[in-house]
Amino acid sequence: MSQQRTVADQLTEALGAVLGTPDVPLRMRGWDGSLAGPAGAPVLAVRSPQALRRLLWSPGQLGLGRGYVAGEIDLEDDVFATFAALSSVGRLADTGPMAAPTPRERLRLLGVALRLGAVGPEPAPPAEEAHLGRTGLRHSRRRDAAAIAHHYDVGNDFYELVLGPSMVYSCAVWASPETGLDAAQEAKLDLVCRKLGLSEGSRLLDVGCGWGSLAIHAAQRYGATVVGITLSDEQARRAAKRVAEAGLTDRVDIRVQDYRAVEDGPFDAISSIGMAEHVGRARLPEYATRLRELLRPGGRVLNHAIAWNAGTKTWDPDTFIARYVFPDGELIPLGEMVGVLESPDLEVLDVESLRRHYALTLRAWVQRLEENWDAAVAVAGEGRARVWRLYMAASALAFEAGHMGVAQVLLQRTGGELPPLRRTDWT
Repeated sequence: MSQQRTVADQLTEALGAVLGTPDVPLRMRGWDGSLAGPAGAPVLAVRSPQALRRLLWSPGQLGLGRGYVAGEIDLEDDVFATFAALSSVGRLADTGPMAAPTPRERLRLLGVALRLGAVGPEPAPPAEEAHLGRTGLRHSRRRDAAAIAHHYDVGNDFYELVLGPSMVYSCAVWASPETGLDAAQEAKLDLVCRKLGLSEGSRLLDVGCGWGSLAIHAAQRYGATVVGITLSDEQARRAAKRVAEAGLTDRVDIRVQDYRAVEDGPFDAISSIGMAEHVGRARLPEYATRLRELLRPGGRVLNHAIAWNAGTKTWDPDTFIARYVFPDGELIPLGEMVGVLESPDLEVLDVESLRRHYALTLRAWVQRLEENWDAAVAVAGEGRARVWRLYMAASALAFEAGHMGVAQVLLQRTGGELPPLRRTDWT
């Protein structure tokens, strides 16, 4: 007589159909408490048949992500170990867009759902999912503002718990893994200022200024006057408050403004850190042209952006990160980005990869989120905290594996002083 298969056994079969492998590298815990899978493997707990129904309608990372954000799927072990195991096999191990299950795998998934009573109408996505379709054409000014608000206007207190006192939400620069996040972020801010050649009286435009950390650093340490622009109302309010507390209102002007609307150039230097990812491939030539127009002859621009390391990979709007984290965001391969930024009157001086640095930064953010989990849930809600935990941990592993990179591209406009012979100005 054959042994009856438990809920966990059948959930393992369902996940295998989604991943495209019979060898699921996790232990599965069913909503009835049953366990199945290799001993010692991280445990993925499915709390409700609703999670299986989500996979039936969206059999990929989007369905898995929705179940996790909704609390229907949980991780019982270390988040990095669980995601590393998941991304080691099947479709999640592929660096390209996740392929859909085959017809046979869909039938297997449907069979499991029928046996476990999970078949039914498509569940509504968690409230944290972005819906920008009614805000205008993609990368119009109105829709870009809505996309930025979705990601950044989730509460300054939440970001402070994750980012710490530096309030810098981009890749830090680490002397070693033991450096510490706050020191590594200060090192990044200083590196940017040195690359841009800032000095007393330099006029800096900080595109996507966040909570004002670079603007404050440039004004305090280098005597620059700074215009910082962001599309996030919450960021601008906190940045202006920090500027006032630092006594720098005569040197730093924080605005809620689109880069396409800046009219008071030229600037001696322009920084764009973690902003180009929001521009979109189709708008990049316009972006590069506008930065060049706002820069005085001899001035420098630094573009710091995440890039695909897979060459031809394109942004998939149906992935978890596109729906929940960066709606309308697009990552561009480094070579393509350099090609768009470079022109006859804008010369590339330096390109520096910071891929490993971003993995360290993301791990530090996850650690701070987990250390402050209850407070983060209190200020932003459990669903939002789950979104950030999932995306930051998965991104750290992607940087470690080399699937994504991040680079600073430094350029100088012709017609002014000669560029340096070597990197000694900033190294």
